[in-house]
Amino acid sequence: MTKRREFIKKSVLGSAGIAIGGMTLSAKYYRNIQGANDRINVAVIGIRGQGGSHINNFCNLKESKNVRLKTLCDADEQYFAPKSKVVFEETGETPTTVWDMRKVFDDKDIHAVSFAVPNSWHALGTIWACQAGKHVYVEKPAMHNIFEGRKMVEAAKKYNVRVQTGTQNRSIPNVMQAIRFLHDGGIGEVFMAKGNCYKPRDSFGIAKDGTPPDSLHYDYWLGPAPYRPYNEKRVHYNWHWFWATGGGDTANQGPHQFDIARWGLKKDEHPVKIYSMGGLYGINPAECEQETPNTQTSVFKYKDGKMLEFETRGRYTNDESSLGIRIGNTFYGTDGYMEINGSQWKAFRKREKEPFAGSGIGEKPTDLMAPPGDEGHYGNFIDAIRSGKDSDLHCQVYEGFMSAALPALANISYRLGRELTFDGSKEKFVKDKEADKMLTRDYREPYVVPKEV
Repeated sequence: MTKRREFIKKSVLGSAGIAIGGMTLSAKYYRNIQGANDRINVAVIGIRGQGGSHINNFCNLKESKNVRLKTLCDADEQYFAPKSKVVFEETGETPTTVWDMRKVFDDKDIHAVSFAVPNSWHALGTIWACQAGKHVYVEKPAMHNIFEGRKMVEAAKKYNVRVQTGTQNRSIPNVMQAIRFLHDGGIGEVFMAKGNCYKPRDSFGIAKDGTPPDSLHYDYWLGPAPYRPYNEKRVHYNWHWFWATGGGDTANQGPHQFDIARWGLKKDEHPVKIYSMGGLYGINPAECEQETPNTQTSVFKYKDGKMLEFETRGRYTNDESSLGIRIGNTFYGTDGYMEINGSQWKAFRKREKEPFAGSGIGEKPTDLMAPPGDEGHYGNFIDAIRSGKDSDLHCQVYEGFMSAALPALANISYRLGRELTFDGSKEKFVKDKEADKMLTRDYREPYVVPKEV
């Protein structure tokens, strides 16, 4: 039987067509059948804001990676029509739409899902998807709290699915090159890394609690977060500035630079000391709903004494470094320092004023080209699904968890107003029950992140 199938395959591909059961199959038709068998069907969950980037990137992979964006899912149905139009214009197909992600997981034709939802949904959505046998691309930060991140790692392993975290710098060739340079001793032993998030933001105002619009399934939108009355200032995008759903810019933009910093330091462990301070400056708290700080400095120390610093500036500010970094990283070593700004990097030897290495320095430009947009990271996700190897992922969920743990720990220190000591082997604070309580949360039925995945 196998030989006969191979004979038919070769005959179809080598001629105009072959008659099977009275029906002629052209070579093109046969290739379409083969393409359908190899196609990866994807659903995007959370289609507003960053979800739009997910939609565009998966649409762009239709031809190069044989990806079909089959379904759009969002708790707010008002976005179905405009986002479905985008998919149709890009691919010629109209996706199905559902507001409850559990229907996505029930769809046997869907192989992979991506999440661009509030942080509070990242873990539970990912765990449900893993349990349904779906591969997952989840936005940063990987999770809302430490407990959730560990459960995500366990779920990915138990159900043998690929889970990629959306820290796209891991797939940018220049950044990969810069980290290799560090790891090869380019500036000596790296003893400190710094991350910057300088994003001036204005007040988004205040509003009275009210009734959610008919298009929004509000209780479901809250999901694992505690119930509170609907307020238009606490939902779309603004959820970043409330502890129940987000973690401020330290946990919003921050995870990208936290990830680069930890990657450069080669730290496959949690820090032992954490201290974070800051506040909400330049904005009248009585005129803004925001709970999280807009200015925050966080310092971490590892067991071997190496340090990681992170600074969030949410008001008017200068930039830093010779590259004009606002969103980026700086590494300090025993023989010099290195700057990373987007896909550019420069390294300086000791007190020298001119860089001795970096993007475009001593390299062919073609060797340093970054992929357009985020396609490289999404494409890597699809490639790893096909290979079936976690090692092919540029940022598997464990890496995402370890990097997202840093802003999560920083925010606990900030909210308690004191330095914390952490036992990474147990993922608990040292003799600090008050801090330990903030490593997880109380969940609402049925949106419970399980202890056993």
